[in-house]
Amino acid sequence: MPESPEKELVLVLGGARSGKSSWALRYAEERHDSCLFLATAEVLDEEMEQRVKLHKESRGSKWKLLEEPLAIAGALETKCTGMDIVLIDCLTIWLSNVLLKIGEERATSYQDRLLSALAQRKQNLIVVANEVGMGIVPQYALGRKFRDFAGMLNQEIAALADKVVFLTAGLPVFLKGNR
Repeated sequence: MPESPEKELVLVLGGARSGKSSWALRYAEERHDSCLFLATAEVLDEEMEQRVKLHKESRGSKWKLLEEPLAIAGALETKCTGMDIVLIDCLTIWLSNVLLKIGEERATSYQDRLLSALAQRKQNLIVVANEVGMGIVPQYALGRKFRDFAGMLNQEIAALADKVVFLTAGLPVFLKGNR
């Protein structure tokens, strides 16, 4: 599918607490007026509630919020119109939601629909995802399947992306595209 050349897709990768989200927020705020944060996490416990609260506080007043743990492709197609940029945070949590709630057998169709929505984007997009393939091999089969799904999805989005940025210790390394 052809990309929309006038709309930028940026993939931001890194490990946990690498600075991915902070970098993505700054990048969007410096370049756009109307910003939408598409959150994929669900608040299921007190610890996650605190994380979400801190995350909300880190965003400025120009940010709107859309919480969507599963149907992000549909949200991009119908609920994000009129925004200069949409920041999806975090693709890795979204994939976990899909695998656990929808099932491995249907996960590929969700990924395909997302890839199609990204390729046909109607607005600038930043996708934040964890790089999960640099650690130890997970002990359990579900963990290994998750790592494999995440790695392949990151590769496919990187192929579509105009820019790919890897964060480590808060420092961006541009893997594809320029600053």
